[in-house]
Amino acid sequence: MAAAQGGAQPPMDDAADANDAAALDDVADLDDVDPITAHAPAPGRRRTLWWPAALAAAVALCLGVPALVASGSSASGTVAAAPSTNSPEAGFARDMATHHQQAIDMSFIIRDRTDNAEVRGLAFDIINTQANQRGMMMGWLDQWGLTQNSSAAPMAWMKMAPYPAHDGSLMPGMATNTQLDQLRQLSGTAAEIFYLQLMLNHHKGGIEMAQGYADVAQNAAEKRLADSMVASQTSEIQLMTNMLAERGAKPLPS
Repeated sequence: MAAAQGGAQPPMDDAADANDAAALDDVADLDDVDPITAHAPAPGRRRTLWWPAALAAAVALCLGVPALVASGSSASGTVAAAPSTNSPEAGFARDMATHHQQAIDMSFIIRDRTDNAEVRGLAFDIINTQANQRGMMMGWLDQWGLTQNSSAAPMAWMKMAPYPAHDGSLMPGMATNTQLDQLRQLSGTAAEIFYLQLMLNHHKGGIEMAQGYADVAQNAAEKRLADSMVASQTSEIQLMTNMLAERGAKPLPS
């Protein structure tokens, strides 16, 4: 893959980016990321990358303890019974948790493959935000008395044609095992480009899933989370597209 370097990048806040890079280095694995208390990067740099993580934290505060109880509430605001194991609520929570896990994994990979503060800052934001959201979804399943895994095919709750899972890609936008192995072998600008390309498509698949749930949601708290995913990942898609352009690269075909 071409690893062409784009033009000169705009100035960045060195102190803020240094803080982000240090914070990312401190995270050894996913177990070190507290899905509820993880902090966003320091503000002040030209990219407002703190806001997806801040949004996730705000969602957690808005949901509150009442939103985590098994009864929950419907999208219309009325009290609802705990979702069934085959419900869109359970299916979305399980599938999006799996989808998020790969985004977290890819972000840990790029952490070790580049020294670029901008890309590492983005990776930190994705780890922070998606670990937070994943923790909420796993918490809901537990509160509903449901298992975190199911024998149902991924995306079955969306009532769409089955996704042709292949080489570890279980849902739309997910990278294959081959692509992940390739990312692990790259470094520097080439790794940055491939990470951005993979994550951009990953976000597109995540938006499709989140919007699909929001359209049929019966749980108000979970719908708010899905809506926040659509908003934050749409913003990050534009950011990553710009970062690719700065490196003389384009998104991969969807």
